[in-house]
Amino acid sequence: MEIWYSLVNHLLPFEWSQHIFMKNALLAVLLVSPLFGILGTLVVNNRMAFFSDTIGHSSLTGIAIGIIFGLSDPLWAMVIFSILLAVTISMVKNSVKASTDTIIGVFSATAVALGIVILSRGGGFAKYSNFLIGDLLSITARDVTMLALLLVAIIALWILMFNKLLLVSVNPTLALSRGIQVRWLDTFFCVVMAIIVTVSIQWLGILIINSLLVLPAAAARNISRNMFQYHLYSISIIFIAGLAGLICSYYWGTATGATIVLFAALLYSGTLLTKFRLN
Repeated sequence: MEIWYSLVNHLLPFEWSQHIFMKNALLAVLLVSPLFGILGTLVVNNRMAFFSDTIGHSSLTGIAIGIIFGLSDPLWAMVIFSILLAVTISMVKNSVKASTDTIIGVFSATAVALGIVILSRGGGFAKYSNFLIGDLLSITARDVTMLALLLVAIIALWILMFNKLLLVSVNPTLALSRGIQVRWLDTFFCVVMAIIVTVSIQWLGILIINSLLVLPAAAARNISRNMFQYHLYSISIIFIAGLAGLICSYYWGTATGATIVLFAALLYSGTLLTKFRLN
């Protein structure tokens, strides 16, 4: 990390960049941009925005479970619960005739309500409100290392499995005819998304984390003509929104995650106008 701190001091001689917490947050933005940019493309392609939102909100129950077992850091309880929820939703939606959004809605409502009931017992919900909005500025060197490992894992996953994941999202029937285990791959992707979303919640917040997955990818889709552009624009948009939101939140004194989302929304609006003009 000392090399990174020295590099920032040399290249960015600004007031905001002189603080250690801002240096950590800037590095986190650099790591989150490709991580969420890549993951978001398939979330949008697979129409899984509601699912990722459910995983985020259901983390409240994971926190509650961690508290029940007396864990000082409920992260692992959140991750395990999110994985179990992702697997359960994937299995149920592939086994019953009800629409996917209905099934996800049922699980989402139940999990969120259960988490709130447990955490609010005795009026103690306020102490967990930091998970709702997140705190990117509190990210530590250890957290940055975790993000870096997640990014490496996602890049490896895309190299090995992207074509299969894309085919499943575009035409599941054709994927089956090619010998691809569609249900297994769908469940696997749900688990990967659950892990990424849950781990990132502590810095980005339950209320807005889904926006950071969906907005950049949706904006990129408005102006992309091929898959390479789709990924490149998605990563670029979340990077621009992340950098602008981080700096502005420092000077405005606002929540960093929410400020980043607002810039992402502005960029989405810009790409939407561009799309209308091109058409």
